[in-house]
Amino acid sequence: MSGLLPPLKPIPIKDRLSVVFIEHGEIDVLDGAFVVVDVKGIRTHIPVGGVACVMLEPGTRVSHRAAALAARVGTLLVWVGEAGVRLYSAGQPGGARSDRLLYQARLALDEVLRLKVVRKMYALRFGEEPPARRSVDQLRGIEGARVRRTYQLLAQRFGVNWKGRDYDTQEWDASDVANRCLSAATACLYGVTEAAVLAAGYAPAIGFIHTGKPLSFVYDIADVYKFETVVPVAFKVAASQPQGNVERAVRLGCRDVFRETRLLDRIIPDIEEILSAGEIPRPTAPDGAVGPAIPNPESLGDAGHRA
Repeated sequence: MSGLLPPLKPIPIKDRLSVVFIEHGEIDVLDGAFVVVDVKGIRTHIPVGGVACVMLEPGTRVSHRAAALAARVGTLLVWVGEAGVRLYSAGQPGGARSDRLLYQARLALDEVLRLKVVRKMYALRFGEEPPARRSVDQLRGIEGARVRRTYQLLAQRFGVNWKGRDYDTQEWDASDVANRCLSAATACLYGVTEAAVLAAGYAPAIGFIHTGKPLSFVYDIADVYKFETVVPVAFKVAASQPQGNVERAVRLGCRDVFRETRLLDRIIPDIEEILSAGEIPRPTAPDGAVGPAIPNPESLGDAGHRA
C-alpha cells in the first residue's frame, strides 16, 4: 500500500507553524489524519506536516502510529510541562539535520564569522549596535556589565533587595528568594528555547558566546529574550514575598508571559536571522541526501535496522 503513496516532501521549517501546544487528549492517527481526541470523543485535526514542533503538555498520551507519523514528516515531539515551562524529553531531535549542523559549526569555528553572529546577538538583545572593533571576549565583558546593571535596575523597579546573582545548584534552598525565582524562571526559558533549537534542526551544544556546555547555543539564544520575559516575572514574584512554593508561582508567571509575548513564534525566525549575520550560504545537500526524519528509499542496514 505504501508503494502507491507519493514520496514525502516535508515542508521547510521556515514555512511551518513554529509550535503547537496540545493538552488533555489522546493523540492518534485516525483515517490517515493526526488527530487529538478529547474526553468527550471530539476529534481535532492537527496538520502535523506543517508544524515544526508539537509541545505535549500534561494530560496527553501519544499512540505509536502518531509518533511514527510525526517522525516521517519531520515534526519534533517534545514532552513539556504546562505551557512549556519544563522540557522533559524530545522525540525526534532536529539536530540530526546535517546541513544545518555544518552551517552552524562553520559559523562557530571561524572567528570572523563567529564575531558577526555574536554582534547580531548583542544588537537584538540590547536594541543597539555593539561598539566597533571589539573581540568576542571584549563583547562578553561589556555584556556582563550591562546584565549586572539591568538586574539592579529591575530589582529597584520591583522593590526587591538585590545583592547580586548568587546561587548554588547543589544547595537550592541556600539562595535568597530573588535568586531562587531567577533560577526557576531561567530554567523555564531554557526549556522552551531548547525545544525551538531542536525543532529548527540546530545543535544545542554549539554556541557562540557560551561555549563548552551541552546547552551553549540554548543559553545564547535564551539570553536574547531573558530581560524581556522571565527576569521581570522572577522579580515580580520575589517582590510579592510569596509563601510556600515560590518556584510554582514563577512557572505560572513564565507560562503567561510566554503566551502574551508569543515567544515561541519568534525564536525560530530569530535563530535564522542571527545565523544569517555570518553572511555565508548554507551548505547544499549532496546528491541523494535524505532528511533525518524521512525514511531512506532503500534500507542501509540489515532487516530490522532503522533506515
